Amino acid sequence: MRTRRLRGKALLVTATALALALVAGCSSGGGAAASSSVEEPNLNVAVVPAADSAGFFVALNEGLFKAQGLNVTFNAATSSETVIADQVKGVYDITGGNYVSYIQAQQSGEANLDIFAEGSVMGPGAQGIYTVPNSPIKSLAGLQNHTIAVNAPKDILYLLAASVLAEHGISPKSVGFASVAFPDMVPDLRSGAISAAVMPEPFASSAEQADGSVPLADLNQGATTSFPIEGYVVTKQWAQKHPHTLAAFYKALEEGQQIADTSRYAVETALENVPAPYDVSKSTVSVMALDSYPVSTGPVGSVDKVRLQRVVDVMQQFIGFPTSFNINSMLMNGG
Repeated sequence: MRTRRLRGKALLVTATALALALVAGCSSGGGAAASSSVEEPNLNVAVVPAADSAGFFVALNEGLFKAQGLNVTFNAATSSETVIADQVKGVYDITGGNYVSYIQAQQSGEANLDIFAEGSVMGPGAQGIYTVPNSPIKSLAGLQNHTIAVNAPKDILYLLAASVLAEHGISPKSVGFASVAFPDMVPDLRSGAISAAVMPEPFASSAEQADGSVPLADLNQGATTSFPIEGYVVTKQWAQKHPHTLAAFYKALEEGQQIADTSRYAVETALENVPAPYDVSKSTVSVMALDSYPVSTGPVGSVDKVRLQRVVDVMQQFIGFPTSFNINSMLMNGG
């Protein structure tokens, strides 16, 4: 059984503490002031409906965006890759998803993006490789010549799996990878279409509860221990046109990140209240592993360059990503 990271201090956070956090957030540039200054109060935001996005969902659930004068419409992103083209077209104002797909889009010229906030850093049990009960595959070595599902080709889940396989002496080239949407992974495992699946929370815990899926490997190990997973981006053009809107969104998001990183209760409540069909059951949120959620007290775009460079380094190692790429091209404050 996978070890669950239950943060004791988070479980003890009281309603009073949460209220104080919200009051403090609103006291420095909240609702009315922000409402009169934002260039665009109505935002379409696409975010992957996973535990990596907990800070966003807490902000949405706690009304922190509204306190900044913003009406945020949540759109579920199957993966970052699927929404980047629409973000470039202006369908989405802001998106949140895995860094790998964003960095690939930047390097290829598909998009010109700014990473303006960090979303999550992987914790124990938050991302893993799973098989079905009674699977003949009992170890990572057993995956050779079998197919593993990831939600998009050459994305963050592929990168994590490839790194862990390599560290166990298994060439990622000896394993097949198939792109499967998260909701389809368990049915495909059950049918035998795939032999294993790389799943983040809450999909992993849900699969364990509903189908008895078996954890084969925790991806929080070796070179990918405490690995940066998700961030929030805008196009550079959008950022230039909407500086006050972006600042208001950033403030609310960082308040959500702060709460998510200190209150498990707030995360559970927010994920239960995600619009159907992406909401998470009470039984699942109570046992799922959580990430850590970086918080910045600096201006918009204050992200940890060293942490993001880790993503680029692993991409160069496992997917042949160009060594000429400079992460500064995606940082609003130049790192």
